[in-house]
Amino acid sequence: MAKNKIAAFTRISFLAFTFLFAGTQLHAQEVADKILAIVGKNRIILNSELEKEVMAAKAQDPTFNDTMKCELLSRMVLSKLLVEQADRDSVYVTEEDVEGQLDNNIRYYIRQYGSKERMEKELGKTVYQIKDQYRDTYREQLLAQKMQGQLIQNVKITPAEVKEFFDKNVSDADTSLFIPATVELGQIVIDPPVNEELDRDALYKATDIRKKIVEGGESFEALAGIHSNDPGSRDAGGDLGIVSRGDLVPAFSVAAFKLKDGEISPVVKTQYGYHIIQMMKRQGDQAQIRHILIHPIITSIDIRKALDKLDSVRSELVTGKISFQLAVGKYTTDENSKRTGGMIAEPQTGVTQIELDKLDPAMIMMLDSLKEGSYSQPQVFNNEKGEKSCRIVYVKSRVAPHRVNLKDDYSRIQELALNQKRMMRVEKWVEEKLPTYYLKIDPEYTTCGTLKKWHKLSAATDN
Repeated sequence: MAKNKIAAFTRISFLAFTFLFAGTQLHAQEVADKILAIVGKNRIILNSELEKEVMAAKAQDPTFNDTMKCELLSRMVLSKLLVEQADRDSVYVTEEDVEGQLDNNIRYYIRQYGSKERMEKELGKTVYQIKDQYRDTYREQLLAQKMQGQLIQNVKITPAEVKEFFDKNVSDADTSLFIPATVELGQIVIDPPVNEELDRDALYKATDIRKKIVEGGESFEALAGIHSNDPGSRDAGGDLGIVSRGDLVPAFSVAAFKLKDGEISPVVKTQYGYHIIQMMKRQGDQAQIRHILIHPIITSIDIRKALDKLDSVRSELVTGKISFQLAVGKYTTDENSKRTGGMIAEPQTGVTQIELDKLDPAMIMMLDSLKEGSYSQPQVFNNEKGEKSCRIVYVKSRVAPHRVNLKDDYSRIQELALNQKRMMRVEKWVEEKLPTYYLKIDPEYTTCGTLKKWHKLSAATDN
């Protein structure tokens, strides 16, 4: 029983929405449509919408069943209730927020398909048609998330509550309830130094591209697609989407936010290379920006210099002349590493205890020869920009597969306990508010899970 409880708690994600223009969903087989739920008289959930969500859930979890389908519909109903409450409380999201979310996710799918043209061909829609089709959906999602955030923002949990959660849900679990092997890793990254002559070549190239745009009238988007070295924006015509001033490196931010709408910057140098920036639309400290990045070619000689520097740094670490934290601050050239103290974390959660099977194969092979507290030899790797860089990897801790316990897994259990408490807060809010809402649910679902209770509490219930 406890094992099932933990499985259920690990699925808690509140309103972790799927991206509705994912290819698997757009090519879903057409299903007979009917209204499954009406919230507040005019917000409806269709059977086709639920089936699309079911397809996405099954793709991620092969054990998905009808009970989970009922839970999925309840989350969709909850989303509509939160949007209704947002309307009552005058909670809103800006159009810039919506466009930014659309742009970010479109860029994600462009990377998945390989190019904007291939994505549009596969989906049978242009980027603009995709945006038009899903803009209202994303607006509702962001509203629901914002409203939910307000409900749970003050929910805290104490160590005593964590232990109580563990005692009730975990400690009586059978011996098959194991946590997989995990590891905490840090890294010191040194980018290869740039050859001066090749750096000048990159500057000349960027200057020539800017001249073609400003003086020759050539398309910024087309030249970004041909020349930009930024893989995250190249296939979107250089579009970075909606970004905040604080999201950008200082030199880029200063140059970008000096521009008026439509204006193009001079060539700007940052640690990433040379940029040509165009301000598309600005509102306060947020803006939609596109850029073309040209970075100098990195040679094998440059890489050797970085590896030699890391070899010296490793000697300081191994002999105890410097701590890992100090070495990160002193030597690493990667801004993300500096912000995390050199530790590698899961992007979604920030958790530094990473399951081994979530690491790339090259990293796993390297770890076979490293013990806890040791440092790897300097190595070449491809960074998040797809460029070659160099690093030393530090193994802070290793935890073998084991039965879940408070000592080794406190942070995991704490997060589960906090999620449960947050969910209870949301459920209590729903029970308090439902008598003031109209909620009509298809009879097929009025006897399952949470929906059974919500149906009875709703103002739409027949007396």
